[in-house]
Amino acid sequence: MYPISLLSQAIHRRWMLFVDGENLTLRAQEFARQQNIALKSGRHYLPDTFIWLPNWSGRHSMIPAMAPISIEPTAIRAYYYTSVVGDEQRIKTVEQSLWENGFLAKVFKKQKQQTKSKGVDIALTTDFLSNAFLNNYDVAVLIAGDADYIPMVNEVKRLGKLVYVVFFHGEKLGLNRSLHLASDQFLNISGTFKEQWLEYLDEVS
Repeated sequence: MYPISLLSQAIHRRWMLFVDGENLTLRAQEFARQQNIALKSGRHYLPDTFIWLPNWSGRHSMIPAMAPISIEPTAIRAYYYTSVVGDEQRIKTVEQSLWENGFLAKVFKKQKQQTKSKGVDIALTTDFLSNAFLNNYDVAVLIAGDADYIPMVNEVKRLGKLVYVVFFHGEKLGLNRSLHLASDQFLNISGTFKEQWLEYLDEVS
C-alpha cells in the first residue's frame, strides 16, 4: 500500500511522448514477421515509414497506473519522428496520417538508398532536451531502442525528470540493454502491439 501523499503526487505527473518512428517501424515489421502478423497499409501503417497501434491515440498513456510512478492519462504532446522517400505532398500525407493518430509529426525527406535520416535523431533529441529544460513535462516517455539516446536520457534525468522507455523486447528487435537500464521504467510493447493489430486486422478482414 502506498501512502496517500505519494498516490496524489503520481496522479498529476505531466508527460510527453517521443517516438523514433523509423526505429519503431523497422522493429515492428520484424516483430510482425516473427509473429506471422500481416500488417495492413493505411492510416496506422506505411511500410518502412511509420506504424502505430490501431484504435490507440498517441497521447493516450501506455504506462500502467502503478503509484508512485504513474502518469496522467493523456500526454501534453506526443511527437513522432520519421522520414519518407518522395515529394512534399507525400510528406504532408504522412504528417496527416500521424496527426490522425494523435501525433505532432516531424517528417523528413530521405533518398532511396538511405535506411535512416539523421534528422530524426537530431529533432527528437532537441525536443526531448528543450522541453525538459523548459520544464514542460515531469516524465518523458521514449519509444526507441538505440543506444545513441543514452546520453540524452541521462541528461534529462540529471534535471530531475523521469524517463520511461517503451519498446519491443526479444531477438532481433533492437532494444539496447544499456538504454533499458538507463530508464526509470521499461515497458515491453510486444504484447499490446500484437493484441491491437490482431484485433484491428480481424475487424477489417
